[in-house]
Amino acid sequence: MNIIVTGRHLEVTSALRDYAESKVKKFEKYISPISEAQVTLSVEKYRHKAEILLKANGVMIQAESVTEEIYSSIDEVIEKLERQIKKYKEKLTSRRKENRHHEAMSQASVEEEHPDIRIIKRKRFAMKPMTPEEAAMQMDLLDKDFFVFTNADSGVINVIYRRRDGDFGLIEPA
Repeated sequence: MNIIVTGRHLEVTSALRDYAESKVKKFEKYISPISEAQVTLSVEKYRHKAEILLKANGVMIQAESVTEEIYSSIDEVIEKLERQIKKYKEKLTSRRKENRHHEAMSQASVEEEHPDIRIIKRKRFAMKPMTPEEAAMQMDLLDKDFFVFTNADSGVINVIYRRRDGDFGLIEPA
């Protein structure tokens, strides 16, 4: 990252330059790659102003702060930039979610409500029409707790499952 520290009506000492650079460098872990950071420090009468412009991924993020002391101006402008970067990152993640929305609409709604739920495996299989009794036999053969099938009588998708008492349950859409 290229950090340019300039001063207007103010001599930028090495301590002031190091302080500003160390504060700006911490943004590398939030946003990468930051190509350039322009830090402008200025004094107007009794007001000390710090402006920072970050250029990263074709995006420019800018903030400024005016206080009575130059170091506190730098601290304040860093806090403002942190808030702006967090907001920017949230927008990026929400856009990614919107892009995935058309892929799996129901999955996206579950993620928004429960962000800790992840689907780690997907399976596709051809479902041949069968009776609930055939589906129960197939479920036993596969040694599974449930089985999804197309009901031969109604033509709709059903689920047969093993109940705790050992019997079978059948789920049919209304």
